[in-house]
Amino acid sequence: MDRIIIQGNKPLSGTVKISGAKNAVLPVMAATLLAPGEFTIHKVPDLRDTRTMMKLLNMIGADTTFDNGTLTIDSSAANNPEAPYDLVKTMRASFYVLGPLISRFGKVNVSLPGGCAWGPRPVDYHLKGLEQLGAKLNLESGNILAEAEELVGTDIYFEFPSVGATGNIAMAAVRARGTTKLYNCAKEPEITQLCEFLNGMGANIKGIGTDTLVIEGVNELRPADIEIIPDRIEAGTFLIAGALLGEIKVADVKPEHLENVINKLRQTDCEIKATKDTVSIIPPDNIKPVDMTTAVFPGFPTDLQAQWVALMSLANGSSVVTDTVYHDRFSHIPELARLGANIKVENNTAFIRGKKSLVAAPVMSTDIRASASLIIAALAARGKTEISRVYHIDRGYENIEQKFKRLGADIYRKSD
Repeated sequence: MDRIIIQGNKPLSGTVKISGAKNAVLPVMAATLLAPGEFTIHKVPDLRDTRTMMKLLNMIGADTTFDNGTLTIDSSAANNPEAPYDLVKTMRASFYVLGPLISRFGKVNVSLPGGCAWGPRPVDYHLKGLEQLGAKLNLESGNILAEAEELVGTDIYFEFPSVGATGNIAMAAVRARGTTKLYNCAKEPEITQLCEFLNGMGANIKGIGTDTLVIEGVNELRPADIEIIPDRIEAGTFLIAGALLGEIKVADVKPEHLENVINKLRQTDCEIKATKDTVSIIPPDNIKPVDMTTAVFPGFPTDLQAQWVALMSLANGSSVVTDTVYHDRFSHIPELARLGANIKVENNTAFIRGKKSLVAAPVMSTDIRASASLIIAALAARGKTEISRVYHIDRGYENIEQKFKRLGADIYRKSD
């Protein structure tokens, strides 16, 4: 099993190019199942999760070819509308095939998802939405069996603006008869890109980028090509590292996707400059403590909460971090404590008392973003830190140790 070894407390500087967004490419890959034909997707990150989705598409019957960031998917021969537990348990985004498969084949057998160890993410919104569109659902041996001779448009209100449910139900509705209106939708850039891709396939979706989507069902869809947007979570991770360790420029980004993160970093007394496709950060002598509460887009992303906690653990004072999106996403706290961080958790809130320094220790990754927070903390800590179970970070970050190494970090991967 791979480990990442970091000799910390070394300054960073330079430019890092941001990869395509994991959370954008996975639903786009699932959407290729909606219509037979060949799709080309550019700027695809080489991640464990994208590789897992390719395996799933292959099991369904699609052909995939991946070379140097370009993914070609031929869904012409897709004929097996199933997603087995062995794959779905490793990546919750596999559940995205539910909507496209029932839309195209009228039936689907998808395992209930597993994924990160930090807590449940209910799929109720997905299932209720499909039922409202006319699907009949049964749960058998941990699998969702869904059937519908025809999906029929209707009004659907999400209790919470779930990214996954918004994407899944939108994909199911694009070929439903009549009009579907989705209320309280997620507005994340990744959902915006998915809807734009669906329109490129011939769908008729209005209200993209707002919390209300109006979908006029169409009879037929066609293949389309797309370039994946930059990964705002990867960009935010490197900017937070820069706030502690040196001047860093993230390139190939969309600053408008990072507006809330940039504002929070400025409140810590970091100096930030943004152009059309870059963001540069210059750290202060002392990090000012800043309270933060996660929220759905355009708020501060929950996927950067762990990294922000790592930053605040070295701030000059106390801060409070609350996660309103996932209430139990704090598995990184005990590991940060092993590095010397002073953090107390109550319910969905972390109370952090900043320290002048952290000290290296063996730590363990528990999920994708917790892994990133441990890397940031280890880069800032005195001594050599060994991070185990780094397969988590490979799910969501492309070549993270090489990118940090090019910025001057003493970091390498070790395989047993």
